[in-house]
Amino acid sequence: MKRIVNASCKLNWATRACAVMVLCAATAIALPAQTFTTIHSFDGTDGKYPYAGLIQANNGDGYGTTENGGTSTNCIGGCGTVFKITPGGTLKTLYSFCAQSGCPDGKYPYAGLFQDANGDFYGTTARFGASGYGTVFKITPTALITLHSFDRTDGEEPLAGLIQGADGNFYGTTLYGGVDNGLGTVFKMTPSGTLTTLHTFCEQGAQQPCADGQYPKAGLVQAANGNFYGTTVTGGANSGGTVFQITSSGTLTTLYAFCAQSGCTDGKLPYAGLVQVANGDFYGTTSSGGANGGGTVFRITPGGALTTLYSFCSQTGCADGSDPEAGLIQATDGNFYGTTSAGGANGAGTVFEIASGGTMTILHSFTGPNPGHTAGLVQATNGDFYGTTWDGGTDDSGSVFNLSVGLSPFVKPLPPSGKVGAAVRILGSNLTGATSVSFNGAAAVFTEVSNSEITTTVPAGASSGEIQVVTPSGTLSSSVPFRVLP
Repeated sequence: MKRIVNASCKLNWATRACAVMVLCAATAIALPAQTFTTIHSFDGTDGKYPYAGLIQANNGDGYGTTENGGTSTNCIGGCGTVFKITPGGTLKTLYSFCAQSGCPDGKYPYAGLFQDANGDFYGTTARFGASGYGTVFKITPTALITLHSFDRTDGEEPLAGLIQGADGNFYGTTLYGGVDNGLGTVFKMTPSGTLTTLHTFCEQGAQQPCADGQYPKAGLVQAANGNFYGTTVTGGANSGGTVFQITSSGTLTTLYAFCAQSGCTDGKLPYAGLVQVANGDFYGTTSSGGANGGGTVFRITPGGALTTLYSFCSQTGCADGSDPEAGLIQATDGNFYGTTSAGGANGAGTVFEIASGGTMTILHSFTGPNPGHTAGLVQATNGDFYGTTWDGGTDDSGSVFNLSVGLSPFVKPLPPSGKVGAAVRILGSNLTGATSVSFNGAAAVFTEVSNSEITTTVPAGASSGEIQVVTPSGTLSSSVPFRVLP
């Protein structure tokens, strides 16, 4: 069940000066179909409607959630699951929500997961828990633990996943709720479950439209400067949604308000979050607006200067896709990859690649049977992309797919930053027999845990840069530079 946020435009009660530039020369290029494989189709008993994307865990497998389905009999159609899936498509259900009457463990996990240094997974459910408004949970190899139940005053319906900040705390958003019946929150939570509301959007009595935004559907990203960045679906000076910055203590700054241009050619309704690149800029998508009304890909500087890189529906029949509800990832080739939920050759959405300058390449058009939400992608350490579709598949209950475009294997450090002496896990493929690990040239002592994981510490003399692992089959480099913190 997809919940639609009321996104109707309102009168512009406030103005904000923002630098905007539209790149009109951006084009879409259609390529022959890449190697696309559906590796699992959900049937309801093993989950239904995987709204969020996957993460790759330290064992090399993918982990994710489904919004519905599972084995619980306490709600019609199931209340959602946590699952793991191998690269080859073997799926195992780890947990079915609403295991008890009243669903104190929550139900409807829209969001994806993240894994901490201990190997445990964390996520959110959109509804129920002790008060009915959603939960934050931890899942270990043996049990699910509800860390926090939202009570509306501290947030309601967390549709996004969590991130772990450099300070070890968790940070996230809720779509609704907050003090004074607000319209969404940003929160901080300790690993043990103590929650602090950092900001409530559009508190009751605030001037409309809410200049600080409303309905933060997506999660946050922590930038190199230590601050957090995110989006709101609507609100802002022009009611088209916002990009915001917030500090760990809760000081929020609206960087950009969409619909700043006539016809919202700069985009509106940013459902997804942001990704930061090495030069400090952020990239993201809007699900609507743009030159053709089908959504956009944009770049925004930390100071709020926004550039529209591409407007979807630039081709007849929206063959280049439309309605990108999910965010982007930057792959090892430096380009960005994402999905659209509609449009394409069959009207059921696409997988696309876009260069930093705005050149669009359509990699795959979904065949259906129905257009629907397609979650964001993850690039696994074997170089391939993995993703989920909300519906479709053999039983029209959703699917997991693999897309190979010929990118090379790499290694991924977790966490992506740390001080000298900090513990780091390095994930990869075919790591057995590794002979050296280095941080931007500084050699590190390491332990081979498995074929997909190495543990090490940031060595003395290390500086920010590439991690390299030398294996019998060649040298693997990190997908992003590792940041050595002072």
